Amino acid sequence: MRRILTLLFPIILFSSCSKDKIYVETRLDQLLINSITQSSATGDLSHFILPESDNFAAIPQDPQNPLTAEKVALGKMLFYETGIALDAKKASGMESYSCASCHIPSAGFRPGGIQGIADGGLGFGDNGEGRNKFPNYDETELDVQGIRALSLLNVAFVKNTLWNGQFGSTDANEGTEALWDKKPETAVNSLGLAALESQNIVGQDLHRMLVSEEIITNLGYKDDYDKAFPDVPAYQRYSKRTTSFALSAYLRTLFTNQAPFQDWLKGEKSALTDEEKRGGILFFDKAKCASCHKGKSLNANNFYALGVNDLHEMGAFNTDADDKKNLGRGGFTQKAEDMYKFKVPQLYNLSDAPHFFHGSSRETIEDVVEYFNDAIPENDRVPASQISPIFQPLNLTAAEKADLVAFLSKSLNDPGLDRYVPEVTRSGNCFPNNDPFSRQDLGCN
Repeated sequence: MRRILTLLFPIILFSSCSKDKIYVETRLDQLLINSITQSSATGDLSHFILPESDNFAAIPQDPQNPLTAEKVALGKMLFYETGIALDAKKASGMESYSCASCHIPSAGFRPGGIQGIADGGLGFGDNGEGRNKFPNYDETELDVQGIRALSLLNVAFVKNTLWNGQFGSTDANEGTEALWDKKPETAVNSLGLAALESQNIVGQDLHRMLVSEEIITNLGYKDDYDKAFPDVPAYQRYSKRTTSFALSAYLRTLFTNQAPFQDWLKGEKSALTDEEKRGGILFFDKAKCASCHKGKSLNANNFYALGVNDLHEMGAFNTDADDKKNLGRGGFTQKAEDMYKFKVPQLYNLSDAPHFFHGSSRETIEDVVEYFNDAIPENDRVPASQISPIFQPLNLTAAEKADLVAFLSKSLNDPGLDRYVPEVTRSGNCFPNNDPFSRQDLGCN
């Protein structure tokens, strides 16, 4: 009898947080709690609670790059600083782009269009969707990648970065040491750094950015480097390595800890609507999303083939069917069993930018849910033998699909990402882009 009453009627509980607010835990909350705990690595809700951005002790970090407030503050400026974009292919591209050109905060730290464009890009639009190429750049001269840039939100919980996981010397890359020196960009793994620090060293060259004591001094960052790296000898202090460490420190603090689902996990049961709660139950149960998205930020360091289309089919620049990035993990490991498999991304703030999957082949969250519900691969180049056995029809009803979309689009959306954006950079340049069209779009003129 007590069990029946528990299922039929809400229970009023006293929260131990939020100034002892009273909240109502309903049957839906109980069902969602049960669904989550079955997928939780800790057996309770705490596994999915993200840390506060200033709680450095709770944030995964590289032992060679311990987090400090000074490093985070410096990285927060450098991420948006177009003044270090000094190795552009043409004069028109100089100081016109930044890291944030391809990882736009308002777009969930993703490109606003199908493809990020750094050097050679022109314009911004409203949310990065209006970026195109400078007329005087040949397509082959653009700084673009043949795959959609991943979100940098919650990246502290990413063990091996990029869709193919090629950066980082540990975790999935243990046993791949013989491959590192075969490509210039992965030789950095031999330094023994974490994936994020490794990638950001290489990224400065890849994205045509320059740092030196002279450049840093001219831009006004010398004191910031001195405060962030007091124990680094002066002759090494203004370098790609320290710049990577500052950028990585900042990126490790980018958490979606103000999303409604996070509030719900912390005890504010009214943070989610009934529709969102039903969607959450589906996410962790019938829809089987958590079979793959089971990490702290609903990510995983696993790789799967889902047979989605590649970026070249969306009209992207400087990529085609033969682009090695289309091979996913197999493009790095060269193993047949890894071909066409891509890493499981985190799922927060999906609704900020209308492009999904590594090839930007879906434009709405509804489309993504339909793709998983139907489980019909669309890319003929991906052999059926490579498609993940987890990728099976879900048989969701129209109402269930709507509930799942509500959870993905609303519950996981942190509305305050502008807290991670500085008001100005030391150079005073427009950001994230500083080309003439972007300055007009962004209101910098």
